[in-house]
Amino acid sequence: MEKRRLGRIGHPTSVLVYGAAALGEVSQQVADESLAQALAAGINHLDTAASYGHAEERMGPTVARVREQVFLATKSTERRAEDAWRELNRSLERLRTDHIDLWQVHAVCELAELDAVFAPGGAIEAFVRAKEEGIVSWVGITGHTEQAPVVHAEALRRHDFDSVLTPVNYQLYTADAVFRDHFDTLYALVQERDVALRTIKAIARRPWTGEHRLATWYEPFTDAADISAAISWVLGTFTGIAGLATAGETTLLGRAIDAEAHRMDPSEAAAHLARIEDYRTIFV
Repeated sequence: MEKRRLGRIGHPTSVLVYGAAALGEVSQQVADESLAQALAAGINHLDTAASYGHAEERMGPTVARVREQVFLATKSTERRAEDAWRELNRSLERLRTDHIDLWQVHAVCELAELDAVFAPGGAIEAFVRAKEEGIVSWVGITGHTEQAPVVHAEALRRHDFDSVLTPVNYQLYTADAVFRDHFDTLYALVQERDVALRTIKAIARRPWTGEHRLATWYEPFTDAADISAAISWVLGTFTGIAGLATAGETTLLGRAIDAEAHRMDPSEAAAHLARIEDYRTIFV
């Protein structure tokens, strides 16, 4: 699997980042098998969150066994420093480790949320403390929705975050000129500051239109050619993206791994995606 430099962090990360939201509601056996599949394919970067159901607990046995071989990231949605600190310690216990490589302020999608993080006694104080004490090596920020690139660019102006996790896919970037401009601004900023950039929602197709058949909250691409085009377009169009998170559904992991191994030219991928008539934003 291709490896890319994770910004100033320097880790040679696999371009597929294991999205552990997939493990929130699965059995230990399914989690163990999914993580084994990822590791066997060359994925060396695991990304989870305290808010992903039972994901951290399910990851614990594998993390304990391969801790020195993987880059481990988790997240907190808490907005007060004392609550975030308490959650970090719980994450360490669940993940069976004494150190997190990347701890992220999670789901910051609006400027009001960012203001809460930076208010007196806000979560950023816990993140700074954790890095100073060496419990975490690096700190980052994440978010969803079309507003995330704007909020994350502002976050970088307020604090020298080491990593950003933000959404982008072909539909978002090509169909929404406002989103495109904001993403381009963020993309230039992270490159200027050597901030690690990882992205989410590469294979998101549309909001669910019927029964939710998979664990993702949006309807993802499931056809192998569509997944290949979606992943190929993101990684081929933006070489400054260090990696993209796999979807929150264990049954799609193998298709993502195959797609990364057999990538299309970005122009071919774009042409393929442009022909999909029901492809639209999931942020409604």
